[in-house]
Amino acid sequence: MSVNEEDLAAVGKQLGREPRGVIDIAYRTPDGAPGVVTTSPKLPDGTPFPTLYYLTEPRLTAEASRLEVAQVMKWMEARLGTDADLAADYRAAHEHFLATRNALEDLGTDFSGGGMPDRVKCLHVLIAYALAEGPGRVRLGTEAVALAADRGGLRGTAIPADWPTCESLGIDAHQFDEHYQESAR
Repeated sequence: MSVNEEDLAAVGKQLGREPRGVIDIAYRTPDGAPGVVTTSPKLPDGTPFPTLYYLTEPRLTAEASRLEVAQVMKWMEARLGTDADLAADYRAAHEHFLATRNALEDLGTDFSGGGMPDRVKCLHVLIAYALAEGPGRVRLGTEAVALAADRGGLRGTAIPADWPTCESLGIDAHQFDEHYQESAR
């Protein structure tokens, strides 16, 4: 893995600060911008940084925040408690995340990110993970990206045009309308 100076400058502009611990661009938007970076499990100063995939692209981060305010995380977490297949998928995604991160450097922890494997506490992490690994690795991440694409109008610009749609995933994208409208203000 490697990242060039041009990519680091672009990520720095996206973040509004110098990026730390970036070792690769894990996902580029269809229009070419870095969207997700892979970070080292330890920052250059030795600080543990368990978030392997970090969402940097402003359109994506803004949409993740709007979806969080719209209470998408509560909806997802409630489903974890009632859908055994979904819970198993989330646990498998957690284990894959740990194995991938530990292959770079083992932090000696079972913390992966985003609340995995029992909670959903950060759509930024889920969206970054899904975009970095592609649809199908983490179902809740795939759904979050679909919501961002369909609700945020990001399909074909910040999110691949061929990403699964809310309709194809069986999600009513309008169930969050009331809270989503509040978050867009």
